[in-house]
Amino acid sequence: MDKLDVLIVSKGHFYNHDSFLAMFDSMADIETTLVEHPAAQVILRPEHVARYDAVLFYDMSGIPGAGLTHDLASEDGQPSADYRASIEALIELGKGIVLLNHASVSWPEWPLWRAITGTSFMLKAGQLDGRQVPGSGYRGGHGPHPNATFRVSPELGHAVLEGLDAGFEVTDELYLKTAEFESRVLPLMRADYDFVVENFSPPPLAPEAEQSSWSHPPGSNLVVWANAAAASPVVVSELGDGPAAFDNPGYRRLLHNALRWTASAEARAWAAKRRG
Repeated sequence: MDKLDVLIVSKGHFYNHDSFLAMFDSMADIETTLVEHPAAQVILRPEHVARYDAVLFYDMSGIPGAGLTHDLASEDGQPSADYRASIEALIELGKGIVLLNHASVSWPEWPLWRAITGTSFMLKAGQLDGRQVPGSGYRGGHGPHPNATFRVSPELGHAVLEGLDAGFEVTDELYLKTAEFESRVLPLMRADYDFVVENFSPPPLAPEAEQSSWSHPPGSNLVVWANAAAASPVVVSELGDGPAAFDNPGYRRLLHNALRWTASAEARAWAAKRRG
């Protein structure tokens, strides 16, 4: 099997670097290059990123009010013109993209990033798809409640799920988000957890009044899905907060499969078909 060259983009959120990178060390056919913002924004330019087969995003960027400066975002959470152009070029090239955990909630005010992720996660209440929705909840991570333990199971047969027919148990962070987004993506894995407001903390960056009166309808249990952004095949895994996931053989298999699939001609053909 040919080796894949994978670019990993990080910064903006604490994680255990040793455990995270050990995942990729265990994959004999994956060669990785880790780059942090803002240097990542140079490497992601078309003339530099072309050599990579896929890009894995594990950054948390573009969050207004979070005090983050690594991403060169404007105060209202918009990317620089240079970075916007690079991401637009990336998806037009059809480069494979994998997003893990907090990368799926990056750039909440940038419509293109939401189109790439396909998620309905909201850092505070607001308009989504033409209607008002509440801010999303979270369980675990660095919040007041510990990561939950649950089983994830495949939704259908798919190359990303090869060898995972029985699913796997994992202890990890979870997000409470609305279910409407499911109609726009390809569901891959669901968690057997109760996605109700009592099990989650309110969105931490929402105004205090919203946090104190926070409510949310029962949410989607979809935690892994595929999406198409322009010509790029995308896999999103909300799983991946820390070592309990990184060291999990099932999670490692899921990540390996996702990277191999997004870098494949089969995945690019799928994305082209979705694009129409």
